[in-house]
Amino acid sequence: MSGPILALEGLSIAYRSGGDWQDAVSEVSLAIAPGEAYGLVGESGCGKSTVAMAAMGYLPSNARVSAGRIRLAGSDIAGLDAEGLRRLRGGTVAAVYQSPGAALNPSLTVGEQIAEVYRLHRGMPNTEAWRAAAGMLERVQIPDGARVCRLYPYQLSGGMQQRAVIAMGLAGDPDLLVLDEPTTALDTTVQAEILALFESLRAQMDVALLFISHNLGVVRSVCDRVGVMYAGELVEQGDAEALFRDPRHPYTAGLVACIPDFDDHARRLAPIPGAPPEPGQRPGGCVFAPRCPVAGERCHRERPPLAAVSAGRVSRCLYPGATPDPLAGARTEASAGEGAGEVVLEAAGIHLTLGGVPILRDVDLTLRRGETLALVGESGSGKTSLARVLTGLARPSAGRLTRQGRGGRTPQPLQMVFQSPDGTLNPSHRIGFVLRRAIRKLARVGRREARERLPGLMEAAALDPGLARRRGGRLSGGQRQRVAIARAFAGTPDAVILDEPTSALDVSVQAAILELLRGLRDRQGVGYLFITHDLAVVRQLANRVAVMYLGGIVEEGPAEAVLAGPCHPYTEALVAAVPRGRERPVRPRLAGTNPGPAERPAGCPFHTRCPYVMDVCRKEAPPLRTPHPGHGVRCHLEAADLPRP
Repeated sequence: MSGPILALEGLSIAYRSGGDWQDAVSEVSLAIAPGEAYGLVGESGCGKSTVAMAAMGYLPSNARVSAGRIRLAGSDIAGLDAEGLRRLRGGTVAAVYQSPGAALNPSLTVGEQIAEVYRLHRGMPNTEAWRAAAGMLERVQIPDGARVCRLYPYQLSGGMQQRAVIAMGLAGDPDLLVLDEPTTALDTTVQAEILALFESLRAQMDVALLFISHNLGVVRSVCDRVGVMYAGELVEQGDAEALFRDPRHPYTAGLVACIPDFDDHARRLAPIPGAPPEPGQRPGGCVFAPRCPVAGERCHRERPPLAAVSAGRVSRCLYPGATPDPLAGARTEASAGEGAGEVVLEAAGIHLTLGGVPILRDVDLTLRRGETLALVGESGSGKTSLARVLTGLARPSAGRLTRQGRGGRTPQPLQMVFQSPDGTLNPSHRIGFVLRRAIRKLARVGRREARERLPGLMEAAALDPGLARRRGGRLSGGQRQRVAIARAFAGTPDAVILDEPTSALDVSVQAAILELLRGLRDRQGVGYLFITHDLAVVRQLANRVAVMYLGGIVEEGPAEAVLAGPCHPYTEALVAAVPRGRERPVRPRLAGTNPGPAERPAGCPFHTRCPYVMDVCRKEAPPLRTPHPGHGVRCHLEAADLPRP
């Protein structure tokens, strides 16, 4: 078709709450051309997913389009009946969501779920639909599609589940694919494969993408153009590279300043102060003015129009030329904690066997005071199992664990901060009660002293002490994670295990949490074991890195040495999978998937996926080499022979 596949014209959407209608999206206009990849970014609550649901006619019963039009493939969806909407969904537009497990029916085979789309939207008989489903699975790079068709979702890895959902979306031959956080829950290597798949499918099928994500690095790598939403408004739009390189709205600049840059890790992150306003509480004038570093008196009075600032660029700002340089912030070395102090946690020769299957094999690890040791690797590498052993939640089959307190004193209990604070905060208790109890238990003080210490603990975690009377459900995601961090520091911990503490957060909240963790580490001299799959975040916070694969550490050393010059092919593949913009596209370097501990190969466990495999790799376990002082790698390949990422 000659016109846009999706056009929003002055779209406004309101939700009914307590009998009142409150605006959630205000006067959004955008258009996506056939075959174009358009990214929609902004903090949680800014209206991105509401726009996507409206584009597919999926608004809930308490929502309405209060103004404007939605045109999909030239048709105004407001004029479509239920049958027209059904034909449109799957045939013209399809969606891929963050959690493939929630999108796939666990009681039906993968093939049946994809074949159903072919029957409903393409009119195929059952046998032909199954044959087409197998072909589509192979088109999204799942080998032996006919065999996989007979499997149930639980029998597929996370990456294969996401590919199956993509295959289901593409089965109706849609013109537009709506991708709502499609890679957030995936490992870095699987994410790289999915992003490369999107590029390939765009070239093969000329399908347009509406890509919604809080991972701005991924958006920059995938999208041609980007729209930035804040408080329900489109505040900037333009070419992706130009927008991220030279933003023309202070909010966009603030988001860019929050992005951890793998290649410029010395730049300190600059969190955006405050939080987006709730619907019904949006200020007059510019909605971003209360958080804007360059707002003037006029900004608080006048609502700026969305106006052109250059060819193909629009900005909703009265002073777009005053937008600050997002990369001009403070700089520090990522290894600021180098020269860390005494050992606080040591694991030697750790083995863990569960159900007769070896999960951890001969793991050695040392954590010192004041340093961050990052533990990285794909799902199934053994990271969380090692954390469970270190915290005493799992008993090792062999090996030795040693913890030391400050100055030789009895060590404080090891603390943990998890990915989702919702699972660790009792929703029936107020935050003040949760933290006072932690102070009493960990600092071993009475109730009166716990009450006196509470405000100081909350302020140290960047929490307003006035929040103590609230329950967890009334806090934002970032506030709940700060509560979890405050609880970990309620005593005087020697070491804290951080298990994906920022992966579920907006980029602005992530930046604030990372800077909070950095400050607490440097002020209190605590050691962090930081488990994550985000290597850009690792370069921001870590002093040392340990890379795990199938229950063993394959490379360990200073963060700069390991990530800038990896000496193991697996580390090299992880580094190559980091999104770095369209000028340096992600190129997956791994074949196959992690086989899991029960199927661990003989010899080098990585040889079945290694692009540099030699005959010796299949027969002998690799030796421990030390290419540099303090830098160990288990590989038959000499470090000098490994190509650089």
